[in-house]
Amino acid sequence: MESAEVKLDFSRSQRLGFGEAVLCAQKSRAQIEEILDQARAGDQPMLLTRLAAEKAAELAPGLNRLLDYDAVSETAFFMQPTVTLAAAQVAVVTAGTSDAGAAREAIRTLEFNGLDSTAIFDVGVAGIWRLMDRIDEIKRHPVVIALAGMDAAMPTVLGGLVPGLLIAVPTSTGYGVALNGETAFAASLASCAPGVLVCNIDNGYGAACAAIRALKAAGMISASQSTAPAR
Repeated sequence: MESAEVKLDFSRSQRLGFGEAVLCAQKSRAQIEEILDQARAGDQPMLLTRLAAEKAAELAPGLNRLLDYDAVSETAFFMQPTVTLAAAQVAVVTAGTSDAGAAREAIRTLEFNGLDSTAIFDVGVAGIWRLMDRIDEIKRHPVVIALAGMDAAMPTVLGGLVPGLLIAVPTSTGYGVALNGETAFAASLASCAPGVLVCNIDNGYGAACAAIRALKAAGMISASQSTAPAR
């Protein structure tokens, strides 16, 4: 019997090409367990985001053992079968090591939906030679997710260098006038590089979903590649 607080979207993958994800940050243990119980009853894999390690550890053992948990991104795959990932068409690029959490959220979202990615970390403009050493590799990807905090200069630099879709994810990395990512967000929106798509602060999940939509619309991935597999 469905809870009055929970109604899962089991047909999202058929409509949009990627499976439902559950934001866990503001949910109680009881709510998360109800969601997972419904998902298990429907034999439906589920992506969990912003699931703190302590909250994951508190879940009922019968549910916890069905989780593939990643502490860096605070994501978990629930009942996700092992699949062969489609070749990497998305590069996930971070300005600094501190941006790894949001970057890993993007990588894990792509993986949950059957897509591999190329991770290129710590190539920000403070040592721009690091970025230029990898630029030819980055250019080979039709979609680039660029994550940066502070002044978020790297997405603008990449926006003037790569021909594919550039998705900027401002991060909350920084202090003082960085304002928990608000400065990076404003800088990304104000970028003079044309055609840069900007996601919300730390929103690796949203960036990955945008990448899936773009690749699917361009016919570069099939529906089967971009849909979380049913069990």
